Amino acid sequence: MNAADTNVWLYAVDHREPVKRQRAYDLLEELARAGDTVLLWQVTSEFVNGLRRWESKQVLTPEKVNDFVGWMIEMFPIVTPLHMTVLTALDLSRRYCLSHWDSMLLAACIEAGVTTLYSEDLSNGMRYDSVLVVNPFAE
Repeated sequence: MNAADTNVWLYAVDHREPVKRQRAYDLLEELARAGDTVLLWQVTSEFVNGLRRWESKQVLTPEKVNDFVGWMIEMFPIVTPLHMTVLTALDLSRRYCLSHWDSMLLAACIEAGVTTLYSEDLSNGMRYDSVLVVNPFAE
């Protein structure tokens, strides 16, 4: 099972980063065709927050924000965190010296059965328990 971190989603719609935009978009399309990918609730929330920030700076219109969110939630099934996510995250944070939000993301992955997380924010090739991080933008 796969998941993509918020940075992948934001790059996929950011016209200011054309190379990363294309790579992120292609990856998401490839994952959609494979059919073994989920959308994590935290990623959905962070994506919407990032889009709303761009909206407040007039980089995006409210209609574009809605379009991008609609595109995202139609692509993959959303997985919500379980009540144990916070405890799992605390354990991961201690063992791997991670920030709270990174450990929450990885805990959600573990609980959802995600084995590959595509992210630019964590160490490429690092395995956090059952989750392998792959940086899709690494050269």
